[in-house]
Amino acid sequence: EVPQPRLFSFNNPFGACPQCHGFGNVIELDMDLVVPDPSRSIQQNAIEPWSKPHYRAQLADLKRAARGRIRLDVPWLDLTDDEKRFVIEGDGASFEGVKGFFRWLERKKYKVHVRVFLSRYRGYLTCPECSGARLRREARDVRVGDRTIDSVCSLTVRDAEAFFAGLTLSEKEAAIAEKILREIRKRLGFLRDVGLDYLTLDRLSSTLSGGESQRINLATSLGSALVDTLYVLDEPSIGLHSRDNERLIAILRQLRDQGNTVLVVEHDADMIKVADNVVDMGLGAGEQGGRVIFSGTLQELLQEPRSLTAKYLRDELAIPVPAVRRKPTNQRIRIVGAAEHNLKDVDIEIPLGVLTCITGVSGSGKSTLVHGVIYAALKRAKGDWDRRVGAHRKLEGGEFVSDVVLVDQAPIGRTPRSNPVTYLKAFDPIRELFAATKDARSRGLTASSFSFNVPGGRCEACEGEGEVKVEMQFLADVFVPCEA
Repeated sequence: EVPQPRLFSFNNPFGACPQCHGFGNVIELDMDLVVPDPSRSIQQNAIEPWSKPHYRAQLADLKRAARGRIRLDVPWLDLTDDEKRFVIEGDGASFEGVKGFFRWLERKKYKVHVRVFLSRYRGYLTCPECSGARLRREARDVRVGDRTIDSVCSLTVRDAEAFFAGLTLSEKEAAIAEKILREIRKRLGFLRDVGLDYLTLDRLSSTLSGGESQRINLATSLGSALVDTLYVLDEPSIGLHSRDNERLIAILRQLRDQGNTVLVVEHDADMIKVADNVVDMGLGAGEQGGRVIFSGTLQELLQEPRSLTAKYLRDELAIPVPAVRRKPTNQRIRIVGAAEHNLKDVDIEIPLGVLTCITGVSGSGKSTLVHGVIYAALKRAKGDWDRRVGAHRKLEGGEFVSDVVLVDQAPIGRTPRSNPVTYLKAFDPIRELFAATKDARSRGLTASSFSFNVPGGRCEACEGEGEVKVEMQFLADVFVPCEA
């Protein structure tokens, strides 16, 4: 192929790898899901799908075929590669192996329960055609400075800067590439300025931490070099370490110095102190709030007697450090060998019955450790997790907790009718109370007659939404309060 820009894009059908369509991975049978606990032996149901009553016959076939070939009472992780291969691939004659079993199931995919069963043992595996590079063969054969595009993309920002700085080109090539190289170096410079020089260029955006995503957005804004623009940031320091705050403030000042206006909603003292103008809202929250307490410079704010923010900035109010801390019990949760994303084979003990805080700079692996490893591993130990668990060797102490709950910033409630009362299940007793009144009983009303989620209780004109959508043909839809 004659190289052209679309050949080097995995988002374009022309350049994407034909097998994985530019995703870099394919959905295949995942042996980590088939054998979730490698410390078990085949006798102890290490092969999870064959522990189900419906497929016990396959386990019996394996035991018959395994006589003299495989040790059935040895943990899966201690079996030799040949023994594992026999279990997975079979012998091609009397026993077809785990893969043969799933091929047989594929033929019954027209049944819903079989499709559900299959989906539980499938995961994303690196594409065998492009090895995760996401591009077709012809794109991976083109070299610049003895490197292909996928090997450049696998570099960190720091190494990529060094590569493009040290690129030796002939006079003709340098004339052609001059503007392109200037743009590349400038953008890599912005990523370095926001403190993300450790990220690889091909890192998936869905795996970035909150602070990293926000700083990439800021780097994009810096790169666009706009002027006379209003930038609005809602709590940009959330998820950032104090060290990263300095960098964030430097970027915001840079945006301001380019001739822009920067408007920030923030509680962070460092950010308030560098602001040219401060607007303080108050006095409290809810009904107590909604007033502008103060608007002006920081020095004037410090003189304002009514401002709660000013009291903390003047050190009149402070959150005291506890004099006595609770002693942990002997019970602990222990994770051994956590190695997901950038965790470097970490062992960690979490004491139970106390408040433990996990901290560190943005992108150091806090969320990966808590969400991806500890939470997922405990959920799976409780038999309540069918997705992938972050890489680790073993979990100890799971028996000390009865349940694990993740409280994150995902929106609560699955329907647009959801509100705090329905989410807390407080409406159930309220509805039962109304249904128990004499008037309700005489009219034959039940608890569900008082629910705006079900037919019979809800207003049918708006189906319990409280508002009706009016389609405006070529304009955006308008929502009006339901008249019924």
